[in-house]
Amino acid sequence: MNHTPKPLKVLVVDDTVVYRKIVSDVLSELPDVEVVGTAHNGKAAMYKIKTLQPDLLTLDIEMPEMNGLEVLQQLITEAPRVGAIMLSTLTQEGGAMTMRALDLGAFDFIPKPQAGTMAQNREAIQGTLAPIIRAFARSRHIRDRLRPLAQSVQTVAQRPQTMRRTITPAVGRGSVSAIIAIGISTGGPNALARMLPQLPGDIGVPIVIVQHMPPLFTKSLANSLNNKCAIEVREAENGEALRPNVALIAPGGKQMRIVAGADGKQRVVKLTDDPPVNNCKPSVDYLFRSVADHYVGRATGVIMTGMGSDGTAGLGMMKANGAFVIAQNEATCVVFGMPKEPIESGLVDVVAPLDSIAPEILKTVAYRSAATQTRQGVGI
Repeated sequence: MNHTPKPLKVLVVDDTVVYRKIVSDVLSELPDVEVVGTAHNGKAAMYKIKTLQPDLLTLDIEMPEMNGLEVLQQLITEAPRVGAIMLSTLTQEGGAMTMRALDLGAFDFIPKPQAGTMAQNREAIQGTLAPIIRAFARSRHIRDRLRPLAQSVQTVAQRPQTMRRTITPAVGRGSVSAIIAIGISTGGPNALARMLPQLPGDIGVPIVIVQHMPPLFTKSLANSLNNKCAIEVREAENGEALRPNVALIAPGGKQMRIVAGADGKQRVVKLTDDPPVNNCKPSVDYLFRSVADHYVGRATGVIMTGMGSDGTAGLGMMKANGAFVIAQNEATCVVFGMPKEPIESGLVDVVAPLDSIAPEILKTVAYRSAATQTRQGVGI
């Protein structure tokens, strides 16, 4: 019996002939990928989807007649099984449109090179597109295989393959977390858009986030999330103080760490041009190391969907300094890369599906709802 996997069928959609050529050439060199056709705008793409039956579109956002966002809206009803990877311009408007595309179900995006020769642009697209294509193919297989497990919360005690630890909830350890630090990558915008709105506006602690993204896009992400959340969500600025009920996202192209303020007590954000860590800038490890230093025994680390292993080393330092660690489970990750190694290394206290992460976070902080406080006579 032949178990050779079927090739991933891709339709390339772009109004620029140069990019149709570059993307098609890059995809044609990938194993188990078949370019089934090209289209010069969204209207042509929707027509070709009916006959070519692609698994995936590489989809330009800005096109005449029917743009990429309009294609995504039609896919929801007409071809929901077809995935999309967006090609986005590195502009503020492009960033905002990309966030909307992710809201509409796009798997991920790559930035279009803005300058350089055709050969240089091809190399840049190959370096970013190839791993995302592989991640898309893996995620389709893994999500189908693990769908029945998606709703089960697993503790370390229930996972014999991880290092056994004596773990109690943070609120039972005699200390509570004073900061939440989140690391996330591929699939992150949609995951954050589902998780962060579950946190109450009076959670009482600051939140710091590294989402792997290029410059400009992190600001668009912060604005999009801020419109959905009870907490305030902003792109971090150098030197600003950490404040309760505010989530700060590391700007794309910068490294972000936590440092002591001038008074030695307040903690503030430090943005730097330090080199990439794990080929990432911003890097989760870079942020998590500083959290480990400044919040000994008083931090919660959260590692979520993403390619690679950025965050594992930083979580190791946080765990050694008494942090409580939560990881997203495999079944609900778009890519089970970043949570996988910390889980297998025994660094994680709770493995939870996406919709259970916010409740698990609340267990680690001294949060009581206003209604609870009122019932206990400490409210208004």
